[in-house]
Amino acid sequence: MSVEAYIALGSNMGNREEHLKEAIQTLHLHPSITVEKISSIYETDPIGFTDQDEFLNMVIKINTDLSAFELLNVLQEIEITHDRKREVKWGPRTLDLDILLYNHENIEAEQLIVPHPRMHERAFVLIPLSELDRNIRIPLMKESLLTIIDQLQDKEGVRIWKQKNGVDVFALLES
Repeated sequence: MSVEAYIALGSNMGNREEHLKEAIQTLHLHPSITVEKISSIYETDPIGFTDQDEFLNMVIKINTDLSAFELLNVLQEIEITHDRKREVKWGPRTLDLDILLYNHENIEAEQLIVPHPRMHERAFVLIPLSELDRNIRIPLMKESLLTIIDQLQDKEGVRIWKQKNGVDVFALLES
């Protein structure tokens, strides 16, 4: 059974754009995952631990027949191949891949919480998500996505870096 999921991607070390591009291509080549849509790429100020370089962030929509936990394992394997280190909470990283939404389900387990527990607080997640689907509803949230974004304080720290163009899902990543 194919389900719809949204994945947040971020990088602030090394060739940030290349990390994002390679992660999307790896997901696209996975036999159980189809990349459906990608957002523009946004440059964003770090949050939490602020003594680090700016991030590139984006969101993709996928279809998959993997369970949420199998998808999480795939994402973590991709992070590992990009030398992701988890040394400082909210610290620098070559690649960060998070499941934001998985088929409108609510999942609460030790290794995975969906919807992502802090996504409604993060403009760097919600702005690219809204680019993919302005009408998407975050489970357990009463407000619309655009209302939540409007109430966020850190919107100014999210700037368009590479605008998506064309209808091809990989048009953004060409050049």
